[in-house]
Amino acid sequence: MYKIARIGLHHFEEPCLSGERGSGTVFFSGCSLRCKFCQNFEISHGRKGLQVSESELIDCMEYLQDIGAHNINLVTPSNYTPLLYKTLEKAKSRVKVPFVWNSSGYETVANLRKLEGLVDIYLPDFKYSDDAIAYEFSGAKNYALVAEKAVAEMRRQRPVDVFDGDGMMQKGVIVRHLVLPAQLPNTRGVLRKIAEIDDTVCVSLMGQYFPTAAVADHLTLGRRLTEEEYSRATEMFFEEGLSNGFCQDLDSATQEYVPDFDLDELAGLLLKLKSEKRGA
Repeated sequence: MYKIARIGLHHFEEPCLSGERGSGTVFFSGCSLRCKFCQNFEISHGRKGLQVSESELIDCMEYLQDIGAHNINLVTPSNYTPLLYKTLEKAKSRVKVPFVWNSSGYETVANLRKLEGLVDIYLPDFKYSDDAIAYEFSGAKNYALVAEKAVAEMRRQRPVDVFDGDGMMQKGVIVRHLVLPAQLPNTRGVLRKIAEIDDTVCVSLMGQYFPTAAVADHLTLGRRLTEEEYSRATEMFFEEGLSNGFCQDLDSATQEYVPDFDLDELAGLLLKLKSEKRGA
């Protein structure tokens, strides 16, 4: 069984993933990190969600495809890898759009190798180059080395970025980095590590950080990025030898871009799909 918090189209991913019709997101409850500042706190820490069987999950993936999703975007799936790779093997016969592995980057190479040939697009975070900050903010030990090895494995599996005629990614890797307030040395270190793996990989340099209630009084995490900080981060991107990627308008640093985890809506969708399947 899986625990799922949301299934639906999402229009605020990178342009080559969201396109015009949206990315078909499946939000899994739980996360391999415990970030104090998590914007999806209610599902990552609170584990909000509903129990969903494997067959129901595949039905939901097919539903997302049917309503026009450019891809199936598996959000925070890492905790379910021992089950999920088997589910993806089954889903591939029914779902023909790309599968996106949207993860924290804090996962093992052994688990990622189970996904080889099943995941079309890897979308990992690379949050920290500084292990002290990683432990303080996310409770993660040895984050930098773990994430570096994970991203390198993802790039080994998908060494070439492939786009269709509309500019939608079909295969490849996009590495995300969320720039945090007062942590520019950490950002430079992350960008350097990414460039050492592959300086042609797409990097999404995210400026969408905003303080949630959990960190509103934190000395550094309790404020948003400044224009100067984000501008300096983009300069670092080029200084470290990177050339492909995405940036954000700081206006995206707002709660309205966080998905609504409405379990009644999810329960209604599951019931609808079950009823349609029974009547087929």
